[in-house]
Amino acid sequence: MTDLPTEMTFVRASGDGGPEVLGPARGPLPSPGDGEVLIEVAAAGVNRPDVMQRKGMYPPPPGAPETLGLEVSGRIAAVGKDVKGLVAGDEVCALLGGGGYSEYAVAPAVTCLPVPRGLTAIEAAALPETYFTVWTNVFERAGLKEGQSFLVHGGASGIGTTAIQLAVARGATVYATAGGPEKVAFCEKLGAKGIDYRSQDFQAVLKEATGGKGVDVILDMVGGDYTGKNIKCLAPKGVLVQIAFMKGPKVEIDLTPIMLKRLTVTGSTLRARSTAEKAAIAEALKREIWPLIEAGKAKPIVHATFPLEKAADAHRLMEDSGHMGKIVLTTGRA
Repeated sequence: MTDLPTEMTFVRASGDGGPEVLGPARGPLPSPGDGEVLIEVAAAGVNRPDVMQRKGMYPPPPGAPETLGLEVSGRIAAVGKDVKGLVAGDEVCALLGGGGYSEYAVAPAVTCLPVPRGLTAIEAAALPETYFTVWTNVFERAGLKEGQSFLVHGGASGIGTTAIQLAVARGATVYATAGGPEKVAFCEKLGAKGIDYRSQDFQAVLKEATGGKGVDVILDMVGGDYTGKNIKCLAPKGVLVQIAFMKGPKVEIDLTPIMLKRLTVTGSTLRARSTAEKAAIAEALKREIWPLIEAGKAKPIVHATFPLEKAADAHRLMEDSGHMGKIVLTTGRA
């Protein structure tokens, strides 16, 4: 690392609170440990967990950097011991435990993936968090298969746009809820049947669309009063996967449909999972999903970019929920 600068710009949170707590700061470069690489960051994705961490509601797991940022793209600047298959100069995108809102970030080598052919560095930065999340929950945990039906809530979000594209590409019939005609039309362009939750009852729409059968898999980030309705919307042997609770995690539901229809209600988080588990997801993505991206059947959709120093503005946009797709920070290297 002798040719690298000793300091870098990163985004610092002065405390828990609103977007105004975020601002640029200077600090030393991190050093890659065993099995890690140092990435010269070109771009970093902005995600809901970043907002929750900024508010003090989603602390990083032990050993993870306090700095926000769970995904980046860029060039490998240095490698630690026991790193195989990666060398300085390789262009990658990577899932991180934290620290992505920086000019340089450390990532486990096994959670780095090559930038798919045809994608820019900005697009690549929008891949890891959502693609890791959707793959492991929708296809591994819930087992969505070709010919099955699938509902994703928040279809215009980063997770939603990813889930729609991958489910369509793998042969599922897809439904997506979104707020307002513009977002519904956006989801439909990606291949889903859009449902405007502001003016439509998604339970009634799905009942009619499926002839009363229901859907095979639901991916939900809402929770709250959606939970009971989701259970009613599932087909026999269906699976509900919960990955967030924007309306709250505590609900009262009737368990009878779970018994009668032999349903599975499950969920997961990504950040706290072991490096070995994340490495297995990375290998599956490279094998199963990267070819779809390179064939043009799926693509990260970037709604807006902001300079790294304007992370607060990026968070304001995220919280306004006016975006369709991903929000990305850039360092000037993209």
